[in-house]
Amino acid sequence: MADPKGFLKVRERELPLDRPVSLRLLDFADVHAQLEPDQVMLERQSSRCMDCGVPFCHRTCPLGNLCPEFNDLAWRGHWAEAAERLHATNNFPEFTGRVCPALCESGCVLGINQPPVTIKNIEVSIIDRAFKEGWVSPQIPARLTGSTVAVVGSGPSGLAAAQQLTRAGHTVAVYERADAPGGLLRYGIPDFKLEKRHIDRRVAQMEAEGTRFRCGARVGTDVTWDDLARRYDAVVIATGSTTPRDLDLPGRELDGISFAKPYLEQSNLAAAGRPVKDQLTAKGKHVVVIGGGDTGSDCVGTALRQGAESVTSLEIMPQPPAERPDSQPWPTYPAIFRTSTSHEEGGTREYLVTSEQFLGNGGHVHALRVATAERDANGRFQAVAGTERDIPADLVLIAMGFVGPESKEAVAQLGLELTPRGTYVRDDHFQTSVPGVFVAGDSGRGQSLVVWAIAEGRSCAAAVDAYLQGGHTALPAPITPSERPIALPR
Repeated sequence: MADPKGFLKVRERELPLDRPVSLRLLDFADVHAQLEPDQVMLERQSSRCMDCGVPFCHRTCPLGNLCPEFNDLAWRGHWAEAAERLHATNNFPEFTGRVCPALCESGCVLGINQPPVTIKNIEVSIIDRAFKEGWVSPQIPARLTGSTVAVVGSGPSGLAAAQQLTRAGHTVAVYERADAPGGLLRYGIPDFKLEKRHIDRRVAQMEAEGTRFRCGARVGTDVTWDDLARRYDAVVIATGSTTPRDLDLPGRELDGISFAKPYLEQSNLAAAGRPVKDQLTAKGKHVVVIGGGDTGSDCVGTALRQGAESVTSLEIMPQPPAERPDSQPWPTYPAIFRTSTSHEEGGTREYLVTSEQFLGNGGHVHALRVATAERDANGRFQAVAGTERDIPADLVLIAMGFVGPESKEAVAQLGLELTPRGTYVRDDHFQTSVPGVFVAGDSGRGQSLVVWAIAEGRSCAAAVDAYLQGGHTALPAPITPSERPIALPR
């Protein structure tokens, strides 16, 4: 694969430059430089892919992406063929190439003792060129099966399932409660990480293939779940894990405290030019973000662009080490200290901090009382007595993750069962206890990554196709519902 001596000749890991912080804080456009990609650099970096024999990048990627193959094709300048290899395993490489944490790179064999191949950047460069050159076209099925499928939710898992099932010849309708398809991709991730034009052009491809989108339709009220199950031959629940984890502290009822999701959704609507009544904004405010994950990082970048007076990001866990710890050997995805593009732009990050109380003035939050955290004998974090202090806070954003799908209506109307984690019970074929009703993505596996959602959508589509076709399917199934990531450390 690629240049047999490439990793010996090219030892440096090169990535394109981001836009200067002073410029990108002025808008919500992509933080990466809007320039033509350096083809010479891309081919040089793809040449570093080794003929390693056992490419662990396959295993650490939930989709099983053919990284050595598209690296080899990129090195040789065969970009159209490289795009075909990408699409062989991934419906939406333009999404994963932008927002995936690059699990494949953690499994790169070269990464054992050198910087790994820049797989993620090569991937997004291939697909962007494919769209520019017109190599991405609708794949219209040769025949229709006569079966109908409803996909509820148009996030990455729902879109992947819908596209696969449409291409298999089924008539697919996607139900989305928002005004446009995309789910988390559209209203959860800011434009500076994923511009919505990437979603729009892929949705246009899906519509040309025959997928139908029903936006502004809330399943459970506008149309009931049991009615949907009667009208369609199969139903795929891909509503995601959207119930936020709350922080029950004294003062939680104060104004100025919000979950991260509605805050980011309003910002994305405003960035798209849509009117937002009483938009929650960080302009001129001291902002505190509770939670140090991707959602918290997105809040930081959004608040800085809105003109926050200050932004403080709090994490109860200790700061990760700079290098891979011995307890997380290759090819696991190591928990090391990472700086996102949002954190590069400003704000303060604090670790080992536990929130104690919201302090208000006139019914509005004005400070957050915190303390230093330490683990007790049971491994739980507790406040250290005497370390309490107040952080100015006019706006507090709770970004502590999600605890499961919004399942009340589906459980009541279909009789679906829930796991102790709050996700839907399903078997090894993604099917619930109700025949013909399947679950894909975060509503089945819990809060996870976009790449896992796409993998689940593809696998669930294969299971649905087999259900409708008498046990046979030609669709690929990269994972099973019980499969857990080896690439994410506990």
